[in-house]
Amino acid sequence: MSHWNHKHIIDLASFSLEDYKTVLELAKRFQNIPSSGSRKLPALQGKLITTLFFEPSTRTKSSFELAAKRLSAEIQSFSPSTSSLKKGESPLDTVMTYVAMGANVLVIRHSCTGVPAQLANSLDKAKKNVSILNGGDGLHSHPSQALLDLFTLIHFFDKSNPCIENIYGKKITIIGDILHSRVARSNLWSLTACGANVVLCGPPTLLPEEFIEFTSKPPSSEIDPIKKRGKVTISRSLKEALEDTDAVYTLRLQKERMSENLLSSLNTYHDDYGITHETMKLCKENVPILHPGPVNRGIEMSSELLDDQSICLVNEQVTNGIPIRMALLYLLATNTK
Repeated sequence: MSHWNHKHIIDLASFSLEDYKTVLELAKRFQNIPSSGSRKLPALQGKLITTLFFEPSTRTKSSFELAAKRLSAEIQSFSPSTSSLKKGESPLDTVMTYVAMGANVLVIRHSCTGVPAQLANSLDKAKKNVSILNGGDGLHSHPSQALLDLFTLIHFFDKSNPCIENIYGKKITIIGDILHSRVARSNLWSLTACGANVVLCGPPTLLPEEFIEFTSKPPSSEIDPIKKRGKVTISRSLKEALEDTDAVYTLRLQKERMSENLLSSLNTYHDDYGITHETMKLCKENVPILHPGPVNRGIEMSSELLDDQSICLVNEQVTNGIPIRMALLYLLATNTK
């Protein structure tokens, strides 16, 4: 892994194909740890991983902490409800406190876009040899989710040879509230990098036309490391979006969108964009469906479809989050002294 050159992982816009391959191949090795006996590796023994989740989380936080334990790292967990934030301490001062305690990697989730990047910049200016891994920030990015989604898809398409080439040329349909989804944004970077053609589907209030240009506009300070990305298109018709698709990814709909007048009703949304066994008949045969969780049963997808593990990969996504996050923690923690 000598070519790995990311001190922080804030988003996937700066990831090269080699970066994706490195993470996925390392995750595959960690995935193959025997399921019986000791499941811990000494890879990060003596390293300290700190999870700072300023926003609630079940899957991501638990997954990162389990990943750290399986690598024999020490773990600190920050809880905002019992912290000095209540006394007016800033997020930066909170982070510096954990750095002073010897943290090697800080996994940070925050409801405001850009906070992990700002904190990483502050640590770099202070010459702190500490890495930040973005666990999800505002409407910006959720890199580990997109990587575990990619890992799940390459295994689905070819379990005997899971590699990013399995994604090339595939039509992947993402449905729902794209506008407010950091998961969708991160998946746009990862899927198009691997040559997939992504179709975005949803109502205009939740999916502006500008998303067609999303991957053609990397952050201003960066040059896109991917020479040729897959295409991004928009469809307002679920039938059109599902036709000939190779995989379906539906997003969690936050019910407050109704109070913001972005939706007329949840029933109407489900009728127009909800996924069921019946709507899945519009796709090719044996097409998988993914969701980042938690799922609103009967809104994004039917309960029957969610429970159908022959095509619904939600549980596999959760399982695959562990080796992916092990890989990310390993790459960052072994980059620090």
